[in-house]
Amino acid sequence: MSGDLHWNKIFGAALATGLVILGVREVSTRMFAVHPPEKMGYQIDVADEGASAGPEQPQLPPDWGTVLPTADLAAGEAQFKKCGSCHKLGENSIGPDLTGVVGRPVASHPGFSYSEAMTGHRAEAPNWTYDALDHFLAGPGKAVPGTKMSFAGLKKQEDRINIIAWLRTQGSSGFPIPAPDPSRQAGATPAAAPAGAPAAGTAPGATPAAAGATAAPTGVQASPQPGSGATPPKK
Repeated sequence: MSGDLHWNKIFGAALATGLVILGVREVSTRMFAVHPPEKMGYQIDVADEGASAGPEQPQLPPDWGTVLPTADLAAGEAQFKKCGSCHKLGENSIGPDLTGVVGRPVASHPGFSYSEAMTGHRAEAPNWTYDALDHFLAGPGKAVPGTKMSFAGLKKQEDRINIIAWLRTQGSSGFPIPAPDPSRQAGATPAAAPAGAPAAGTAPGATPAAAGATAAPTGVQASPQPGSGATPPKK
């Protein structure tokens, strides 16, 4: 009889311990319940360094005839390191080989599988002219929606000029530098788009819509047509 009482005490103690553990667990769960936030993350207010009190002034496109001869090639090479994880010189990688890219037809390098967005971009900008490269490097995803290139872009025009000037030395030195253009120099007012010009936001280098019109690559001085009486500019 005493043996049965001993085991009853053991079972009773074990049961009481279990009930205490369950009770503590239930209380702690209610006290320390985790409620997910209605909106993930935290909003951090960051001052916009580029913000100004007045309306944003349109930026003139680079005057390639002036900026390319004086560009900082060493700085351009340093900027290219940002592209090095995807682009190589002399071989295709995640991105196409960029040797000779300045002046090259868009989406044309052999052996590389371009996205549909990039091949379709040829209709807007057939060649990688100076203006077309500048426009693309400022924001690849904005210039070519749907491109596989995830690079955010180079926001400073000076950085884009330097890297384009350096890329020109990598197999594109034969692509001509145009004569200086006063309408693109500091202090000039951006000219209004002439009738029939591409709508705002159209990529530089697009072919004019006028029937029979043939566009010279953007950023390159066009040669005068025979019989026009025009005199080639002195270089």
